[in-house]
Amino acid sequence: MALTKVGKEGITGISNSSDANAITIDSSENVGIGMTPSRPLHIQASSGAASIYVRGRSSDGTATMLLHEDNSGNAQNSITGYTTHLRLDAGTASDAGHTMQFYVNDSERMRISDGGNLFINTTNTTPNPGINLGPSGGMSQGNNNGTDGFYFNYITRNATLIGSITQSGTTGVAFNTSSDYRLKENVADMTGAITRVKALAPKRFNWVAEDDDRTVDGFLAHEAQAVVPEAVTGIKDEVDDDGNAVMQGIDQSKLVPLLTAALKESIAKIEALETEMTALKARVTALEDAD
Repeated sequence: MALTKVGKEGITGISNSSDANAITIDSSENVGIGMTPSRPLHIQASSGAASIYVRGRSSDGTATMLLHEDNSGNAQNSITGYTTHLRLDAGTASDAGHTMQFYVNDSERMRISDGGNLFINTTNTTPNPGINLGPSGGMSQGNNNGTDGFYFNYITRNATLIGSITQSGTTGVAFNTSSDYRLKENVADMTGAITRVKALAPKRFNWVAEDDDRTVDGFLAHEAQAVVPEAVTGIKDEVDDDGNAVMQGIDQSKLVPLLTAALKESIAKIEALETEMTALKARVTALEDAD
């Protein structure tokens, strides 16, 4: 190896055994390895070789591959792992194989495709198993050995499960929220449900953003909020600090307890009327027989 300075541009090169510059430092303090740099660090590997390769000591279980420190030398971000690496697959001019692949323990665990898909433990848009996040916002998730009750997603608060999406049988899913009796207090049977249901105002409407004239069934959130507050999020006519509308939402499944209670009250009334009707029929029959 030899250190050379080339020309008035202030380019310094460290040459290899073939007298070609292996490392170049230009007047802007850009460093190039295998090429003339145009960035602070510019590396070009020979064909088929990894551009950056970091290896920890053999006695270590893990090695810090990349480390970012602040001005005081405090570690901020790092990539650490055992046989962990990032691979950029440029493909060829004739194919669409441009991907970024992330390897852990020498196995690919995640990739970003040239089309914008993010694949986790899969390379398929219909994963089995794995997760795919599509460029248009859609997500697909699959498993190939889950049984009834298998958790696709679970939601926790302070490390306590509060909701989940689980497998139901082999062809369905269940959307679950906390409901265990041990989480509740002051439990009482619901009364006056019919009166409250009569206050609900189902509507038929079109969505402003829809191009067609499709009419759907539903509720106006603020009207339903007056009857079942826990079913609605947000505040009527709310805006943010910039004056943009903050839209209300509704979880219509939270109307089910009220509707069920109203149905039970209606059934009780119907059964009472049936009993009275049976008694009246018996009296009418007795009077007719007496004649």
